Amino acid sequence: MSRISITGVEEEGNQMSFKLKGVPVPFANALRRVAIGQLPVYAIDEVTVYENNTAFFDEFIANRIGLIPITTPDKFDEEVMFSLNVEGPMLVTSASLESSSPKVDCANKKIPIIELGNKQVLRLEGTARKGIGRRHAKFQAGIASYSYDEEGEYEFVVESFGQMSPRDIVKRSLSLLIEKCKEIEKEL
Repeated sequence: MSRISITGVEEEGNQMSFKLKGVPVPFANALRRVAIGQLPVYAIDEVTVYENNTAFFDEFIANRIGLIPITTPDKFDEEVMFSLNVEGPMLVTSASLESSSPKVDCANKKIPIIELGNKQVLRLEGTARKGIGRRHAKFQAGIASYSYDEEGEYEFVVESFGQMSPRDIVKRSLSLLIEKCKEIEKEL
């Protein structure tokens, strides 16, 4: 088996690319699949609406809030409460969501949620918890893809949705793969 090497690492904003050599196709695919579907990230999973006199259903607003990327610090597993208490006229954005934890917050403060008209009120609470992308897309940390050439080199592209850096996506995915391999080894 050839030596594993990573070259051409480039990072810009929420994107990272690198070339990986010396691994079989199933390993490259496992890394991609873990990054997309098995990496635990925070998302607002349960919303309780106390007041909503807008034209939008509670479920519609809860769905929009659930899709806002939430920062996911490593080794932090507590549930986090988010609250929203606004009155129009205004454009309500993710910046209006208040977190109960300084460690966990909206990754992007400029995401529009709803536009409120005069005297329209929206008051709610949401619970953020960790989940994985296989359960629901709101728990997906980003996108990972690769291309493969005849020399056995994979060119990976990782794009983060903001919960963590693309480098963290790759590192946490590798750690999760190692952890799963150790579980299998223990069971044998």
